[in-house]
Amino acid sequence: MTALLELVGVSRRFGGLNAVDNVSLGVNEGEVLGLIGPNGAGKTTLINVITGVHPATAGRVSFQGRDTTRLPPHQIARLGLARTFQIVQPFPHMTVLDNVAAGALFAGHARTPRDARAQAREHLAFTGLGNASERPAGTLTLAQRKRLELAKSLAMRPKLLMLDEVNAGLNPTEIDEALRMIHAVADRGVTIIVVEHLMKVVLSIAKRIVVLHHGELIADGAPEAVLRDAQVIEAYLGSKYAAAHGGQAS
Repeated sequence: MTALLELVGVSRRFGGLNAVDNVSLGVNEGEVLGLIGPNGAGKTTLINVITGVHPATAGRVSFQGRDTTRLPPHQIARLGLARTFQIVQPFPHMTVLDNVAAGALFAGHARTPRDARAQAREHLAFTGLGNASERPAGTLTLAQRKRLELAKSLAMRPKLLMLDEVNAGLNPTEIDEALRMIHAVADRGVTIIVVEHLMKVVLSIAKRIVVLHHGELIADGAPEAVLRDAQVIEAYLGSKYAAAHGGQAS
């Protein structure tokens, strides 16, 4: 099977720092992949490389068999790769509706602003923001801004959706609701990469987990195998977590 997304020997350097170091990875269509690792491991940088924000300094990125390594972000987005941002920054003075409509226009799926707004209303209804559509985006709570970020990305009709810390700062009830929406997006057939620190969240949605440490890929496999991996326990999980969840060094 040809991977929907394929990275071969991908590196990204910033001066003397190898933020991403020789990562090779394939993501299959319909897969939900968890991407974890300690702070500074290179997770967000890897997402930025995939989306063209920081082009790879070495290696190759391809999507649906097309080399996207040197494409600018807007062209990559129009191929069907969308992402949310860890730090949510909507257009604060625009309405919630127009924030989402902008995503539909940007990705080229809406022919007119009227069409874009019609599509935006569907995504706002899905994310529970229908009643807030005419409010300035800057007046939303953090949980609502997270939902807005998801609605904006869905307006781009992604084939692959990358979620960067979508649950950061949310309370348990808000996290459960976010998980429900992520499951619903996956049920639509959208391939998902979830960057997440909360292992409860990762284990509830991901069928496969990839672990980065110091920019290097140190584990890639089924959750139960990754939780037992000695490198992962040492670099990220810690022995107490591994013992509590049945993991042991292997």
